[in-house]
Parts: sequence; structure tokens; C-alpha cells
Amino acid sequence: MSFFSKLFRFSSHDMAIDLGTANTVVYLRGRGIVLNEPSVVAVETLNGVKRVKAVGDDAKLMMGKTPDSIQAIRPLRDGVIADIDVAEQMIKHFIHKVHGGQRRFFRWPQIVICVPSGSTSVERRAIRDAASNAGASQVWLIEEPMAAAIGADMPVTEPIGSMVVDIGGGTTEVAVLSLRGLAYTTSVRVGGDKMDEAIVSYVRRNHNLLIGDSTAERIKQEVGVAKPPPDGIGLTIHVKGRDLVNGVPKEIQINQGQIAEALSEPVGQIVEGVRIALENTAPELAADIVDQGIVLTGGGALLKGIDEVLRDETGLPVTIADDPLICVALGTGRALEDPVFRGVLHSA
Repeated sequence: MSFFSKLFRFSSHDMAIDLGTANTVVYLRGRGIVLNEPSVVAVETLNGVKRVKAVGDDAKLMMGKTPDSIQAIRPLRDGVIADIDVAEQMIKHFIHKVHGGQRRFFRWPQIVICVPSGSTSVERRAIRDAASNAGASQVWLIEEPMAAAIGADMPVTEPIGSMVVDIGGGTTEVAVLSLRGLAYTTSVRVGGDKMDEAIVSYVRRNHNLLIGDSTAERIKQEVGVAKPPPDGIGLTIHVKGRDLVNGVPKEIQINQGQIAEALSEPVGQIVEGVRIALENTAPELAADIVDQGIVLTGGGALLKGIDEVLRDETGLPVTIADDPLICVALGTGRALEDPVFRGVLHSA
């Protein structure tokens, strides 16, 4: 490789993006993870003209608190792009933010983006087009469970069956992997968002209190549990919202036992997805999974007790990856950097 091509490559700033429903994580070649922000864009409409007001952390703070002229939009739903124009603006913003507006020796980067294994060719094209329009010279796609498994240091290149369950914001990806490929995969459209919705509807149904998604997310993060605590009550948390009977703001107290009840349906759907995957696994791979166990990745893996629920339901060892939140981004970055994993990338 000549000096100039080396320089060109170094200055290309190739990147890997975990374009998640809840968070977007960016991995830069040679530097690791450089950005982790919510997948939210605030769009302001002035005299009929739309413009981006804020992206990421700043836009997340505005959710549920905007005037009529500003909309806080989440361009991804269930792991796929719901609003391609806004998604394009978000990717563009993150690319510029990562490069710090740098233009010297700069050429447009190669980008690897992970997609849900169950996404259609139309959905994949939307993601690829959004990245190309945002300035990528070449776009590669990698399936999310494969990226999660690489990020969790699982033996994906060897003839050993291993199972990964990636619980994201919009989808839960369950996959059995062997020899750089997905032997079996299923995508359940249940994730952190559905858990938040379950908490919102439970509080409304049982306490006549209307709470926002951000409050539900805070409840889930602070006291969320997948199974009821031994005493049936556990920790308690104060929740503020609007009383549906009197129409005035009100504060109530709910406990972990109630949260576990609220989350029982989404957790049950995740367990069902794992069970279906195990039923469809080839016998030799199933034998490996008995030894290797199941690895949990994604933000949903941080829900307290979810590993225990899966362990009880399947009878298999269940472990949580070291950095479940950034596992997919790490795996996507390794696939970009390490030629060993090049076979897992798709150009279409």
C-alpha cells in the first residue's frame, strides 16, 4: 500500500453505526465508540418550512414537552426506518458530529450499518439510501444478531452453535449462529418501547393516571423487574402524571410487584421467541447450546431478572454480555475492521 493510499484510508474515517430504535451508537475505525445518543430528532416548522432544531440528547429532552411548532420525532420504529427524510438528517448530523466538521484530507466514509434480521429488502434499501444520501461512499449491512454475537466475543467463525438474544428498543432478535452465518433467526417486534407502553397502560388502567413515555422509561430503568420480588412488593417509586378523573396533576406510589405484572406480557413474548428458536434448531447445534448457553445483549438485557426468567423457562445457562448496550456497535465495528468477519457483511 503506497503512502498516499494509506493516508487516504486513514483520513476516510470509515465508521460502523448501530442505528437503533432507542439509541444510535457510532464506532469509528481505529478509535472505537465515539458517540452514543438517543435516536430522536426535533423538527421545527416556521412559516411552513421545516428545519432540524436538535438531534440526539438535546432532542430527547424535548420529548413530550414541545410547543405546536416543534415535533420530537423518532425516525425508527420496531428497528426499521419509519421516516426516511428525518433518519437521513439524523445520520448526517451524527457523521458531522463525529468528524467535528473536519474537512482536511477528508473523503466520504465507508459505513457499516446493522439491520434487524427480519427486515425486508424494502426496509434495508431505506436504511442504505439514508446512509448514502447522508454522505457514505459505500454502505455495508450486517444483521443485528450477528453484530451482537461478535461484540459479545462469541465463537461465530467456528463450527460451534451459539445462541444470542438481542433485546433492543423496537425488536428482540433471537438467533442461532455457526460458521459466520445465521443457522436460525427470528425477530419478535417486542423490546424496550413495548415495555414502556405496557407500564403506561398498566398505570392508566389501575391508577387512572396518565404518564408519558419518558416517565415510563425512568420507572423501567430504576425499578423494572422481569419477575415479581420474593415478598411480592420490593422497592417502591413515586410517579407523577395527570389524574384522568379530576384532570389535575397527581403523584402515586407503585412497587416492583406491580411493575413485574405490567411487564409480564412483553417478557412472555420474548420468552416465546426464544422457545420457538430452540424448537427450530438443528440437533447438533442444540447440543452446543446446552454447553454454551444463551447470551443476552441489548438494552433490554439490563432489565433486572430477565436472565433468571429465561433460565427458568428454558433450563439453559443464561449470561448477560459485558456491555449489553454497546455490544451491537462493538460487533459492527469489529466486522468493519477485522478481515476475519468480512464474510458477514452484505452490500445489498
